[in-house]
Order: sequence, then structure tokens, then C-alpha cells
Amino acid sequence: MENHSQSYWIPLSDLMTGLMMVFMLIAITFMLQVEQTTQTTKLVVKEFEESKNDLAQALKKEFANNLKQWNAEILGDMTFRFDDPNVLFDRGSAYVKPAFKIVLNDFIPRYISLVTSKKYSHSIKEIRIEGHTSKNWAGDTNEKGAFIKNMRLSQQRAQSVLEYILNLSTISPHEKWMRHYLTSSGFSSSKPIYALNHRIDPESSQRVEFVIVTTSEAKMAAIAKEIKSIQK
Repeated sequence: MENHSQSYWIPLSDLMTGLMMVFMLIAITFMLQVEQTTQTTKLVVKEFEESKNDLAQALKKEFANNLKQWNAEILGDMTFRFDDPNVLFDRGSAYVKPAFKIVLNDFIPRYISLVTSKKYSHSIKEIRIEGHTSKNWAGDTNEKGAFIKNMRLSQQRAQSVLEYILNLSTISPHEKWMRHYLTSSGFSSSKPIYALNHRIDPESSQRVEFVIVTTSEAKMAAIAKEIKSIQK
């Protein structure tokens, strides 16, 4: 009876040992994946910060003397913002005003030359031309109706700027690159600008922005997706 009991427990003990080894291998593999992902994340974040800061400084250096004249500003995330609605478009119109065309004639060749240079071109995933409006719409007091109309207008304005840029003869050497990397989007009043009193500034909210999306941002999004898959 004793021998029979021993012959039963010995295989069970081997089975438990085997299972423990399997669980240990799974745990080690998981830890290695997490460690590798962590190291990759650190490298990508470092790359993103360095490229962002470097390009932001280059933009500020290139356009420092023009910002006040153009009623423009460069944000910390490299966004180039034009926020004087009196220069950009007439009220309710998507036609680029002559004053803004003059600004674009000077701005675009220098801007494109900078972002397409060997130093920065590899970091660019997309340059998005964004149209933004206030929440108001003359003759429409319905908030949803005004938002929809402003969405259509903001998209048309962004597209008008893109079309004007692509037709500039001064950027013809970069036209192919621009057709690949430039996009246009309208956001209506979904991203308003706030004044110092924390109230929406309807004038500044009506703006056009050039937003740079870097390849590092795409890499970080892929890493975030990978981390989620590991955690499941």
C-alpha cells in the first residue's frame, strides 16, 4: 500500500514541478517584454523631445522677426498659429484674403524649406493645416446648428489654404513632398482659445494652424498599443 502511494505521488510531484517551470518561463518572458518595451519607450521619448525642441528652436530662429508683423505665434509643440481673423478670411467666407496670401507667400517657402531639410525631414510624419472657428454663426442661435455650419466652414478654410499653398510656384521643387505630407482638417469651435479671464476668446479662436506630427509620436502610439496587448 505504501509503495502504491509513493508511485502515485512521485508523478504528481513531477507534474507540479513542470508546471512551476512553465509559469516561471512565462513570468520571465513577460518581464523581458516589459523591460524591452520600457527601454524602447525611453529611447522614443528621448528622440521625440530632442527632435521637438530642436525643430521648435529652428522655427523660432527662422521666424522671430515676422511673428509680430504676421500676428502669429509658435507654440511649444511646434504648432505655427495665425490668429488674426481680420487678416485670414472675411466673415463666413473660405476665400483666403489678399493680406493672408502675402503672409503665406513669405512664410511657406521658408517653412517648407526648413521641414524638408535633411536634418528634419526624417522626423516628419504629417503637417496638418487646421481651420478653427468661434462657436458663433450669424442668424443661427441653435448651438448644434452653428457647430455644424462652422465645421463645414473650418474644413473649407483649411482646404483653401492648402490649395493656395500647392499652387505657389516658389515651392514647386517640394510639391511632390507636400502632396504626400500636407493635409487639411477643420475643427469648428471644438478647440477654442481662452483669454486670461478663462473665458473663450471668440476672436483668437478663429485661426489657422500648421501642426507638425512627428514620426516619434507614431512610434509612441504603437508602443502604447503594444503595452495594452501585453497587459491583456
